[in-house]
Amino acid sequence: MADLLEQKCIPCTGSLPPASQEEINTYKPQIPEWDIISEQGELHLQRVYKFPNFKTALTFTNLVGAAAEAEGHHPSLLTEWGQVTVTWWTHAIKGLHQNDFIMAAKSDRLAKSLKLD
Repeated sequence: MADLLEQKCIPCTGSLPPASQEEINTYKPQIPEWDIISEQGELHLQRVYKFPNFKTALTFTNLVGAAAEAEGHHPSLLTEWGQVTVTWWTHAIKGLHQNDFIMAAKSDRLAKSLKLD
């Protein structure tokens, strides 16, 4: 199984198929704390990260935003006092793509980089 953290996002147009159930089953174990949710019939990855205060939540939001810009793949981010909800999905295909799993894994790594024990 390829390590999601070692991969880069590929440009995704509406012509690419969504991730198959087999692909989802392969990638999901690498991001066990993420939920697969359905929003308006589209599958999304979602995780709520907890932080000790708003400043740390905002720092994390900015780190995820910078990573998203670098990869050309952008999430929905909801920043609140003490938490950030991150939702990844591929708008062009109205569902999940390998890119979403890559960025979920990278989001986890960014949260760990804040060393919040």
